Amino acid sequence: MNEELILDKYAFLVSETDEKGIITFANDDFCRVAGYTLKELLNQPHSIVRHKDMPKAAFKDLWATVKRGEVWTGYVKNKTKSQKYYWVFATVYPTTNENGEISYMSCRRKASKEEIEEYSSLYKKMLLEE
Repeated sequence: MNEELILDKYAFLVSETDEKGIITFANDDFCRVAGYTLKELLNQPHSIVRHKDMPKAAFKDLWATVKRGEVWTGYVKNKTKSQKYYWVFATVYPTTNENGEISYMSCRRKASKEEIEEYSSLYKKMLLEE
């Protein structure tokens, strides 16, 4: 998990989960970058792409924010099916699907080198505190 996959500057990764974090939708960019087919991703926990270097506190904050009905933004280090890692700037927000059920949309773009350096350092410190 030490090889980085650098996203294309135009990559726009989108996924949707239910209230339990189970993937109900993923766009082509998300599938391509993560290295999974849509069929492999559907009905899987979104944590399938979670990298071990992500502190639990980041996801605790994400879920607390969206459960309040607010938009969460932040930097996330994910992993691919082949165990490479990639960084994104994510925006996650609650929405209501066609059945009237709450779901969560996540839209992600490439993070800059500077953002990655800053958050990589911060997350290392946070992991030491866990």
